[in-house]
Amino acid sequence: MNDLATIKAAARAAAFARRKAAFAAAGGRPATGPLAAVLSGHRGRPLAGYMAMRTEIDPGPAMAEAAGHGAVCVPVIMGKDQPLQFREWTPAARMIDGPFGAKVPETGGWVVPEVLIVPLVAFDRRGGRLGYGGGFYDRTLEGLRAAGPVLAIGFAWAAQEDEALPLEPVDQPLDLIVTEAGVITPGR
Repeated sequence: MNDLATIKAAARAAAFARRKAAFAAAGGRPATGPLAAVLSGHRGRPLAGYMAMRTEIDPGPAMAEAAGHGAVCVPVIMGKDQPLQFREWTPAARMIDGPFGAKVPETGGWVVPEVLIVPLVAFDRRGGRLGYGGGFYDRTLEGLRAAGPVLAIGFAWAAQEDEALPLEPVDQPLDLIVTEAGVITPGR
């Protein structure tokens, strides 16, 4: 049971259970107030969000507000082991099913984001992030950071916090974590 893949699978299972309970407790109410407040300080910078699936916390209302101030885009999976690409999104965009069940805009230009709202399964206060296991955001953040400054904002229910994440050197850290309860700045 010391196998890292097994440890990560157990951490994901526990985090999914906590996320499901937090989602149910929220009763479908938007929880984007703290996220919108953070994003207001980055208006005009290209922003990547995501289309919430299942019990993920939904950044949609904050993305819609941000779209009035600059480019907003969402991730498109191009293929296994490839970084994400980001297609322009507006609240009126026609959405289609993308890989893994995420909705993506049917058409639109490609955008290189400078600020990313990153979905996750679990996080820690040091900026660690446990994702779904495909490595898409790790590859993407690594490439974007090599090209210039990028702000990675993990967005999650507070219940998704985990003090003992099984992380690897390739895991890209988050610069901020935003939950329905507030903002966490790693290292503070």
